[in-house]
Amino acid sequence: MLVLRCIVGDLHGGGLLRRLQRTFVSPSCRPYVRPPQRTQTRFQSRGPDPPARLRLRTRLLVALLLGGGLLAVTAFVRSEKQQKLRRQRVEQLQQVALGRGTFSLLDHRGVRRTKRDFAGRWVLLYFGFTHCPDICPDELDKLSAVVAALDRDAALPPLQPLFITVDPDRDDVPALARYVQDFHPRLIGLTGTPEEVKDAGRDYRVYASAGPKDEDGDYMVDHTVLIYLLSPDGLFMDYYNRTRTTDQITHSIRNHIQNHSAL
Repeated sequence: MLVLRCIVGDLHGGGLLRRLQRTFVSPSCRPYVRPPQRTQTRFQSRGPDPPARLRLRTRLLVALLLGGGLLAVTAFVRSEKQQKLRRQRVEQLQQVALGRGTFSLLDHRGVRRTKRDFAGRWVLLYFGFTHCPDICPDELDKLSAVVAALDRDAALPPLQPLFITVDPDRDDVPALARYVQDFHPRLIGLTGTPEEVKDAGRDYRVYASAGPKDEDGDYMVDHTVLIYLLSPDGLFMDYYNRTRTTDQITHSIRNHIQNHSAL
């Protein structure tokens, strides 16, 4: 009886029941108790406030103004430097005693021409003679090719090719008229008296010396082999010897024309 009372009392107190649950009930079968939810604070991204945006725009504007000003100053300095170099080049050319005089000769049509007739035009000038077997034709072919190449550039003014003989005794007006037909159609042949031809060559320091005559009275003329470039101001600008190719001469003349500063 005493034992029974103890059991019944234990049941009423719940102690036995709790022990039975701990012993025979699996943890996975225990009732699920939902944990309390945590309140999460959400943060929304916001852009800079209006004063900050204003400061950013101001900085960008200042950077753009400074960059543009720096580019403008750089371009101005470069332009001033190029103009200074051109002025120095012109002063040097004016000091060179080459091509500063004039000439008065007959062209291959019999018209009297002077250097002033070609003022305002770029001129390619060559001294030679019509009986030259190979050098003069080769150089005049090169000169004609250069003029034709520059003619294809519409942005450049046309060049005037000139041929002055160093053999006036044989190269009269009819001889020049026949000779220039083999080259550029704008080529003008010029001749004159021995004294007039000598004066024209002396102005460009052209050497010319006739050799001995053979049994047929034919002879060669040893002379300077150069192509001269004259500016529209009538100044000597450059020269090209036999080693210069057509492309090299064309490139050089294009640079001279594009960078030329008129006096």
